[in-house]
Amino acid sequence: MIFDSHAHYDDEAFDKDRDRLLSTLEEQGVGCIVNVGASFQGAKDSVELSMRYPHVYAAVGVHPDHVGELDEAKMQQLREMCAMKKTVAVGEIGLDYYWDKESHELQKEWFERQMELAKEVDLPIIVHSREAAQDTFDLIKSEHAGTTGGVIHCFSGSKEMAKEYIKMGYYIGVGGVVTFKNARVLKEVVESIPLERILTETDCPYLAPVPFRGKRNCSAYISYVLDMIAELKGISREEAEQVTYENARNMYRITD
Repeated sequence: MIFDSHAHYDDEAFDKDRDRLLSTLEEQGVGCIVNVGASFQGAKDSVELSMRYPHVYAAVGVHPDHVGELDEAKMQQLREMCAMKKTVAVGEIGLDYYWDKESHELQKEWFERQMELAKEVDLPIIVHSREAAQDTFDLIKSEHAGTTGGVIHCFSGSKEMAKEYIKMGYYIGVGGVVTFKNARVLKEVVESIPLERILTETDCPYLAPVPFRGKRNCSAYISYVLDMIAELKGISREEAEQVTYENARNMYRITD
């Protein structure tokens, strides 16, 4: 079975066919999905989706682009959402210097606060990092390494940095980008790190793999990501699928 470790089915791109799609993905070999909050509303929507669909789990957190909406009351509500039965991570949290919608200092402050929350509730973290690789790494190393673990979502760094994250106990999130012709660095990362530290993800509706690049992504398209991982690792597609499925279940501590 396929495990989509990072999806956004609460996105408006799915408003017209969300139920039909989520109800049929299991028939397409998708066994588990973690729907990941980006905004505060997205966190609430993720919990709601997890309650509605047996194969959907929730991650709750606020993306760096939206941390300006956070305050103590919302942090308390996130804490309460973390206690829900099917909430399996705090995320997506981190730093984004590409869009720069919030100041770097504010992003860092709420990144640290949400990592503290993850430690408090004993859940792994899902990390977003864009154009902020070193600051993200330094904050994780100083504030979270060696605690509840997590995944570096949509990894875009070097193989050397990937190996450092793995040493600290984190997983590397790999999605549709690995199928792009110009994704040389990510392909080197996949080749050089243990399969046991790779999670498959979509970030849907974004980052659809070849041959759907530029179109709406969905969990079934992870099939193309798994094909590429298998090719890069010199293993069977079945092994790639089985190991990455178990990786995600282990990281998210899903036992049912």
